[in-house]
Amino acid sequence: MNDTGKERETVPHREEDAAENNNVEDGIEIPIPTEAAAEPAAETSVAALKADLAEQKDQLLRALAETENVRRRAQREREEALKYAVAAFAKELLSVADNLRRALDSLPDSEAKDERTRGLLAGVAATERELLSVFEQHGIRRIDPDGERFDHNLHQAIFEAERAGKPGGVIIEVLQPGYVLHDRLLRPAMVGVAKETPKPAEPVEPDDTVA
Repeated sequence: MNDTGKERETVPHREEDAAENNNVEDGIEIPIPTEAAAEPAAETSVAALKADLAEQKDQLLRALAETENVRRRAQREREEALKYAVAAFAKELLSVADNLRRALDSLPDSEAKDERTRGLLAGVAATERELLSVFEQHGIRRIDPDGERFDHNLHQAIFEAERAGKPGGVIIEVLQPGYVLHDRLLRPAMVGVAKETPKPAEPVEPDDTVA
C-alpha cells in the first residue's frame, strides 16, 4: 500500500509539469511590465502635457493681448469724443466770428469821426477778441493764411490770378478765414491763389551761317 500511495502522490506532480511544458510549447507567455518599458510611456505623457500647456499659454496670451487692444481702442475713442465734443457747437459760432470781423472791416478806425462810433468799434473789437480767446481755450484756432503757400488740406481756392512779384501757388487774398479744432479741420480758409506767370520766351539768335 505504501508503494501505491507514493505512485498516487507523484501523478499530480507529473500532470502539473506536463501542463507547464504544454504552455511553454504553445508559446503562451504572460508579459511582465518592466521599468525600461514604462519610461518611454512616461516621457510621451510628459511631452503631451508640455505641448498642451504651451498651447494653453499661447491662447491665454492672445486673449490678454486682444483684451488690451480693445481697452486701448475704447480709451482712444473716449478721449477723441471728449476732445472733439464741441465741434458741432463751434461750427455754429464761426458765423458769429465772421459777422464781427465784417462789422470791423466795414468801417475802419480812420473813418470813425465821432466818439460814439469809435466806442462802438472798440466794443465790437473787444467782443471779437473775447470770442477768439474762448476759441483758443477749447483748441479752436483761426487760419488766416495770407502770403502762405496754398495747402489743399487747410485752404479752398476760390480764384486764381496772376500777381506781380508773387510766385505761383502763394495765397494773395483771404476771402474768409478758416478754423481748426486741435488737428481737425472745422472749415477751410477760402482764398485766392497766385497764378504761375509764364516765363518770357527767350529771344532766338539769328543764324549767321551762310548756306
